[in-house]
Amino acid sequence: MVKVARAAEPFALADVRLLDGPFRDAMLRDQKYLLSLDPDRLLLNFRVNVGLPSNAKPLGGWEDPKCELRGHSLGHYLSALSLMYASTGDAEFKRRADYIVAELAKCQSNSPAAGFHTGYLSAFPESFIDRVEQSQKVWAPWYTLHKIMAGLLDANQQCGNAQALDVLTKMADWVKFRVDRLTPEQMQKSLDTEHGGMNEVLANLYAVTGDTNYLRVAEAFNHQKVFGPLARGEDKLDRLHANTQIPKIIGATREYELTGDPQFLTIAQTFWDAVALHRSYVIGGDSDHEHFFPTNDFAKHLSTDTCETCNTYNMLKLTRELFALEPSAAKMDFYERALYNHILASQDPETGMFVYLMSLKPGHFKTYSTPENSFWCCVGTGMENHSKYGDTIYFHDAGSLYVNLFIASELSWKEKGVILRQETKFPESDSTILEIKAEKPASFALKIRHPAWATSGLDVTVNGRRQPVTSTPGSYFTLPRDWHDGDKVEIHFPMKLHTEPLPGVSNTVAILYGPIVLAGELGTNAMPNPITANQTDFSKLPAPDAPVFVGDMAKLLKQIEPVAGRLLTFRTHDLGQPRDVTLIPFYQLHRQRYSVYWKLLSTTEWKAQTAELAAAEAGRVAEEAHVVDSVSPGEQQSETDHKLQGGDTQSGDFDGRKWRHASDWFSYEVKVLPDQPVQLVCTFWGGDAGGREFDVVVDGNIVATEKLNNNRPGEFYDAAYALPAGLVRGKDKVTVKFSAHPGNLAGGIYGVRVLRTQPNLK
Repeated sequence: MVKVARAAEPFALADVRLLDGPFRDAMLRDQKYLLSLDPDRLLLNFRVNVGLPSNAKPLGGWEDPKCELRGHSLGHYLSALSLMYASTGDAEFKRRADYIVAELAKCQSNSPAAGFHTGYLSAFPESFIDRVEQSQKVWAPWYTLHKIMAGLLDANQQCGNAQALDVLTKMADWVKFRVDRLTPEQMQKSLDTEHGGMNEVLANLYAVTGDTNYLRVAEAFNHQKVFGPLARGEDKLDRLHANTQIPKIIGATREYELTGDPQFLTIAQTFWDAVALHRSYVIGGDSDHEHFFPTNDFAKHLSTDTCETCNTYNMLKLTRELFALEPSAAKMDFYERALYNHILASQDPETGMFVYLMSLKPGHFKTYSTPENSFWCCVGTGMENHSKYGDTIYFHDAGSLYVNLFIASELSWKEKGVILRQETKFPESDSTILEIKAEKPASFALKIRHPAWATSGLDVTVNGRRQPVTSTPGSYFTLPRDWHDGDKVEIHFPMKLHTEPLPGVSNTVAILYGPIVLAGELGTNAMPNPITANQTDFSKLPAPDAPVFVGDMAKLLKQIEPVAGRLLTFRTHDLGQPRDVTLIPFYQLHRQRYSVYWKLLSTTEWKAQTAELAAAEAGRVAEEAHVVDSVSPGEQQSETDHKLQGGDTQSGDFDGRKWRHASDWFSYEVKVLPDQPVQLVCTFWGGDAGGREFDVVVDGNIVATEKLNNNRPGEFYDAAYALPAGLVRGKDKVTVKFSAHPGNLAGGIYGVRVLRTQPNLK
């Protein structure tokens, strides 16, 4: 069945046990959270969907009974339970997984009675798939079904649950029924709606069952609009929703293994190179506001909404698959970078909750989910992330054992009759010890990664004797021998400080110690409690100006010194302005403001910037003196305070700011001054274009007609309208309405202010 043999195989999770260290700590926190959740509350929407009774209390956020993505979290939860059982052997996780599978089977059996086709299983009606096929608006139902199917497959593969495979195959047969009704053109059009890794889970099901129908249906989910350029070796990813794409590529990798079609490997390699090597920030994450952007635009994308954690979850899965096909240190260097600096950094140590968008805006902070009222996509992948840290530490082939990551753990290699125990305090220590336990000698080669960051001083001993290892950074060195019980290998790879520029921006740098990204501790000034139900609740909050580095790049590292008595902690010296900063590992920094990237200025540039900031602050203070009222479109509290009304109106985020528009109208109630002249000022994005013509109406009077047609590309701008005295005389409030011309949109509107007099507008 398998057409392409892997060059190296991962070990089963059950063969690896984590030892004390930051990864085991994260896993224990995740265990606590998984056990705090009530499976019946996650099952509620599934039961209600097919008319089965439930007394469970509904969950909130993306699992709310009215949310179109409801049900995705149960799929992730089932995967997390299964993975945690494999990682720990704790029977409680298997018990919960078995219970959920049995209850899902009941729901699936009741689907025909509820009016759905045989095999259908979901927390929402089958009509959601009709809407996909008819190009109607709907929030990613195939994406959610993929999570449920992946959870069932994990329950089968990790927990040995045969019923899970039965439910899954019935579900896959339903998928085949839906897909077979469409022409190839209709199917491809339907794939414009986010569909997760449907090709991956169906390919994996084929690998388990041998049923070629599942492979054929997997191939129907290959999105040719995305695959075509990648197959030609072209990166055409700009402005695509990032995490929509990554699961498709994981699926392509599996299809390569199962079919041998080299086009699939080209697709996967082109994508990995583009994202891992050219579209990723220093922490290993990618995207801004969930989208890929031009690779020469990083300077514009240090926002509060960078680095969706789901993306990195999926990039690590893709990296792992590609490593198995063609082992390389470059793949594991990326894996290590992203694992420590994004995945490990994404869990709140106090609550075990998860980060959705890992802010890289200087001076901002991490935002974490609530236990029961968030259930974002990154909560789902977060539950899985911290349950499977053992899955990539070691790989093997017939005669070699790859040591990829330096994580305290114990491996049982049953085929060789060997237990390998890795004792390490890495990254707090720059060494690791590998100890062999074996009842009889075993012959194999240890292949140990020589990290790209370990540029000098690699030292290797076996049983205390230094080994003449010839190795270069970014490779694997090999120790072949007959291994005996008690053999001990010690590897020392000195870590040192180094810088990495923001891609394409030479004067903005991050500081690393070995593979560990260091972040500056900037305190909690004006910072809210970072736990929130909505992942972008704090995206618009102003951040205090972050310090910058003032000096010479060639001397920068000499001005950063270790702090005595504090591991992995450093302090700048005569470098930070207006103050020096303490740097600690980003994965350890929580519940305070931080900077990961630092602008590096000369003394002259710093003086000029200081003057500019002072002038801007003076201008801001002067402008505030003119403000009578201000509305922030798209922000719930501000819109509630200003009595938002409207017809078919939507809001969203762009470039760190929120907007609102409507296909008919929307309005706010704003304050005015009854005895003074005022102006109404609206903020627009200068790049908006295409059918955006509308009237600005105040208390029923048209004060302006706007046509947004790429008026000022690349910038936000303000338009001011004087309100006639007759409109405001004797009033303290007026209604401002944005009314679309037929066939047009009203907006987007990024801000609404009422000013006493006109300030300098930019």
